[in-house]
Amino acid sequence: MAYTSEKYTHNPLIHRDRRLGKASSPWVASFSCENLKPLIVCRGPIRKEAMDVYAEMGITHFGILLSEKDSIVYPNALAPELRTLTDSNRVHRVPDYTGASKEERVERIGQIIGIALDNGYDSIFAGYGFMAEDDEFVAAIEKAGLKFIGPCSATQAGAGKKDEAKRTALSVDVSVTPGIDNVTARTLVKKHSSREKLVALANSDGLKVDKKILDDKNLSLEELADHILYASYDKGIDLFSIEELCAQVQTEAAEMFKKFPQSRIRLKAIGGGGGKGQRLLGAGLLNVKNPDDALIAKECAEAPGLVREILNEVKANGVGDNKNILIELNIEQTRHNEIQLLGNGEWCIALGGRDCSLQMHEQKLLEVSVTQEGLMAEIERAKAAGKPEQVKALESDLQVLKRMEEQSERFGKAVGLDSASTFECIVDRDRHYFMEVNTRIQVEHRVTELCYALKFTNPDDPKDFFMVESLVEAMALLAEHKKRLPRPERIVRFNASVEARLNATDASLSPHAGGIIRYWSKPIEGEIRDDQGISMLNPDTGMFMKYRVAGAYDSNIALLLTKGDNRQDSYEHMSEVIRSTTLRGSELATNLEFHYGLVNWFLGRNVMAKPTTRFVVPYLTLVGLLKETANKIDPVYAFLQMKKYYQKKISDAFASEPEVAAKEAKNISSLLDRKGTLITRPIERLLGDPHLLSGWLSMNTKNFRMDEKGKVVWLRNPVGVLNETYEYLHMGYRPHKPAAEIIWSHDNELLQQALAFSRTIRQHFGLARDEYHKLTEILANDKPQGGFDAEKWEQIRSAHFGYEAGLEMLGILFQVGIATKFWDLKVEDDLEITIPEHLTDPELQARMKKILVPPPATKADEIVSVCGGMYYGQEAPGMPPFVSEGMHFEKGQPLYIIEVMKMFNKIYAPFSGTIDKIVITGGDGTIVSKGQPLFKITPDEKFVEVDEAQVEKEKRTVTGEYLQAVLA
Repeated sequence: MAYTSEKYTHNPLIHRDRRLGKASSPWVASFSCENLKPLIVCRGPIRKEAMDVYAEMGITHFGILLSEKDSIVYPNALAPELRTLTDSNRVHRVPDYTGASKEERVERIGQIIGIALDNGYDSIFAGYGFMAEDDEFVAAIEKAGLKFIGPCSATQAGAGKKDEAKRTALSVDVSVTPGIDNVTARTLVKKHSSREKLVALANSDGLKVDKKILDDKNLSLEELADHILYASYDKGIDLFSIEELCAQVQTEAAEMFKKFPQSRIRLKAIGGGGGKGQRLLGAGLLNVKNPDDALIAKECAEAPGLVREILNEVKANGVGDNKNILIELNIEQTRHNEIQLLGNGEWCIALGGRDCSLQMHEQKLLEVSVTQEGLMAEIERAKAAGKPEQVKALESDLQVLKRMEEQSERFGKAVGLDSASTFECIVDRDRHYFMEVNTRIQVEHRVTELCYALKFTNPDDPKDFFMVESLVEAMALLAEHKKRLPRPERIVRFNASVEARLNATDASLSPHAGGIIRYWSKPIEGEIRDDQGISMLNPDTGMFMKYRVAGAYDSNIALLLTKGDNRQDSYEHMSEVIRSTTLRGSELATNLEFHYGLVNWFLGRNVMAKPTTRFVVPYLTLVGLLKETANKIDPVYAFLQMKKYYQKKISDAFASEPEVAAKEAKNISSLLDRKGTLITRPIERLLGDPHLLSGWLSMNTKNFRMDEKGKVVWLRNPVGVLNETYEYLHMGYRPHKPAAEIIWSHDNELLQQALAFSRTIRQHFGLARDEYHKLTEILANDKPQGGFDAEKWEQIRSAHFGYEAGLEMLGILFQVGIATKFWDLKVEDDLEITIPEHLTDPELQARMKKILVPPPATKADEIVSVCGGMYYGQEAPGMPPFVSEGMHFEKGQPLYIIEVMKMFNKIYAPFSGTIDKIVITGGDGTIVSKGQPLFKITPDEKFVEVDEAQVEKEKRTVTGEYLQAVLA
């Protein structure tokens, strides 16, 4: 569901009736889709979006398909869409959408088509699920006489498979990534090394290959092998073993490493997507200029295991499956840009771009619009601000975008694109490489919808037109009217938009299956929230209905979107949306705090920065360093020590007057006591969540500097910074909220007094907010300034001292930033991001991941599941188990695989030891929970228990050192 605070409606961006059949213009009315009868066979936010858009279009006969995992396998995971679609005749079920094997997938296709035909549906919409890119599924739909709301099977085959798409791209002069797209053909040629042997193979296996192809001497052996392979897929047989394929990939990878030193290689299943079916090879060669054969062979030895993982992950390891894998050069300093395409088979239009570089494990996290209009506006702003390097960088991006849009339209026409698709590219500074086409609507399609609307105009009357602001609506129109639709004109709506994917992940962005959402705050004004209906209240009670994040499919819970006149506006609004979001539950973990820290990191630096796909892991490592350092600080102890510092300072100042000294020391102690919780509560909150601290440090980058002695010098009034900190933490005074979540009333009263005083005195001297250093210089004068008499001047100075006393403690946060080299990760004038080398260290990255999310509590004699998900004890069906009872394992050895959100995560031993007993029951496919014992073990080394007293002592020592640095 997507809605704003004004009204509960799916799409708050549309303020008109979508029912074209009611239009006064006969031409517009002729494009009505009210007779369309679609079956929606996908899940997640796109299912609810399709339901709402179809209802708005006047489509009354639509239904949805549920997997049993939506409501049966996982308790309390009932599809929230059922709260609005109450007609049980329009709700249909299958065990799983795609099945666990090739046989089950074929069976499921038949079931889905049967459901559609038996229930009067004439079309099928598969959203952005994997079935949306399954050319066999689409072909079966078309064969059954149904419409597919998406690209046709011919387009799916020509553009959806990564190998075919790459060959098509080369044929129409589209820039592609260097690599190999036919390793299966090469595997077959290696096994049958002549034309005669290949022809004999085809004949002996009774493969249906056109005789003209078999007789064509102009075809290369690899081209002939490709034709024979496709015939084998149709027959459902294998012509080589997985072991032979693995050996060929290993050989090809070794040759590529020799050709491209200091690089890694990306292995990609041709049918993968959303990060599935992709692995990187050659981490040990990344910084080696001239690797020898032995080192290359050592790195390539991992290839067979990675190939099996890929095939297993995309379910292409069955007999007769197309097992082709792309072997591509991994462009290391790369941005991931994509172009939204729409076509009707004859025309194709590009609808701008999206930068999806902020991702981890191939999973996108934050996506931002990239449009010609938006870039041109930013170029003018940079020129006006006198930033020539930024202007040059943005102009380069504009030229790259224009080339990508032009090439994407050319590619779309070449494959006869007849619906929505996405042209994905790798961008390396001023160059781009075509990567793949997603022949479906994308998760982030709304980023484009916010920037552009489509205007369809009557070719015979330019005043006769209709507008479309939804790609889901456009896909329905194309399915129903295809060739009749004229090429639309794209109309600018907003110059910028941004989408944050709210995922079920922990603080280290690892998948976190399970968890129940028990409360979700209402959206704020202008917030666009696609959450498949989770936020809908019970219509009878007005109460929130709990929802379990099942973990059976992808990790996405919701899509949060904002828009603006420029990227700065959209980022600021996104920060406000996340800050205002309250999400509570049981065993619930999301990446909400990560997004808040990340968005504010960019707001503090430069929202036009150019992060690469390598940015998030080093950034997350830096956040881990913040947490590791913050864990050593005790704010309450620091505050008590600061009181002693002030008392001593007063005593020293009045050393010759003991009575006065005692009185003044008591006064300062009383004053600081009044401010204790005002100061310590936000600091404790920031130190307790490194994602919040990251955003706060970045936003305050220009509010301080360090002098030559390492002391914090404020460039902004710390009273104002403290007030902004409360707002940043969403702890501003709101009487209706629980006291634990807001500034306490007596603290707020004191803070408001301090703000009023600071504002009054600053305005009296005609100073701007960022001229705090001038104010401190003025107030340092013993002689009255600004026309005040001596008595008033002393009162002003005393009040200034009293309101700001103790705020030095905020400087501890800056000291944490200095200690972790926080500001070494920075945006340069040309918008490139400098990533310090130490943040790319794999060992440090792994250690910080554990700092962010410590392993589950366990006994010394057991190994437990690192997270919830589906357990597998072997790499693939038929392979030997990773471990057995009685065996010894080494540190770094694989122990098991956990499948979470359709991703397969291999878990390695954190230490060496012996497996005494395998305690997990049920075998492969068993659902386990975080912390569940899997193996009883005897570790090789004895674990030493932590001395809590020693930890506390070290904490106070470090806290004292940091405090001394800010008070010195």
